[in-house]
Parts: sequence; structure tokens; C-alpha cells
Amino acid sequence: MEEALLWSFYGICIATKGRNKRKNRRLRWSREWLLKRQEFSHVRLLRELEPDDWRNYLRMDTETYNHLLKSVTPYIKRQNTCMRKAISAHERLSATLRFLATGRSYKDLEFTTIMSKQSLSEIILETCDVIYRVLKKDFLKDNMSASNKTSVISFIANLS
Repeated sequence: MEEALLWSFYGICIATKGRNKRKNRRLRWSREWLLKRQEFSHVRLLRELEPDDWRNYLRMDTETYNHLLKSVTPYIKRQNTCMRKAISAHERLSATLRFLATGRSYKDLEFTTIMSKQSLSEIILETCDVIYRVLKKDFLKDNMSASNKTSVISFIANLS
């Protein structure tokens, strides 16, 4: 009886030890290639693009992009920490615009932006909200009639 109890305890210890090893292997701050964002990010590509290519990549010209960047930067800019460099407003906005232009998944964008999909999901939602708040006073009407709203909704529905 005592021997069976010892063998049971031994089996539990072995099983628990294996679980902890697997868990410890997965615990890491970041994947190595994500730490090389400055080297491999799409921002390096944007620096090299001609105006026509820029327009194709982000679906807007550089002048419009720079105006939008200037408008949203105060709201999406983050401070560097002693642990890592912050994702710049330029990187945040360009990743968001690329997502909106292509409809690619976060997992797919992860490889071109060199940002984790968790970061992308937060950045894109936050940046879209800021873009809306910044542009709504200039481009959206508050007093739109019901018929105008219906026509806008049907227009958007016909786009897809």
C-alpha cells in the first residue's frame, strides 16, 4: 500500500515537472524577430517608395498622409521606456491605413509591420477611433437627414 502511494506520488511529480518545463519554455517577453522592428518593418519600405507606389501601398498620397499624421500624432504618440522603444505614431498610422486598405488579418500584418498581433489589434482600434474623432468635425455632418443617412448606408452596402 505504501509502495503504491510512493509510486503515485512519484508519477505526479514527474507529470508536474514536465508541465512546468513546457510552460517555462513558452514564457518569454517577445519573439526575437519582433525585437528587430527598426530593421525589418514596413516603415523602411515606405522611405524608399516613389509617390505612385506610396499611394498604392497606403491608398493616399504623401501630402494627405503627412497632414493626417500631424493631426493624429498628439493622440497616438507613446513615450519610450527603459525596456523598449515605443511604436511611433508613423508606424501606428501606416499599419492602420494598410489594414484598412487591404483588409488583411492581424496575423498577416504581423509579418510586414513587425508588431505582434496583440499590439496591432489595440493600435488599429485606437488609431481608427482617433482618426474618426480628428476628422469628424471637418468631414461628417451631425445634422444629416434620415434620407441622407439611408442613401449613405445603401452606398456603403453596394461597395462590397
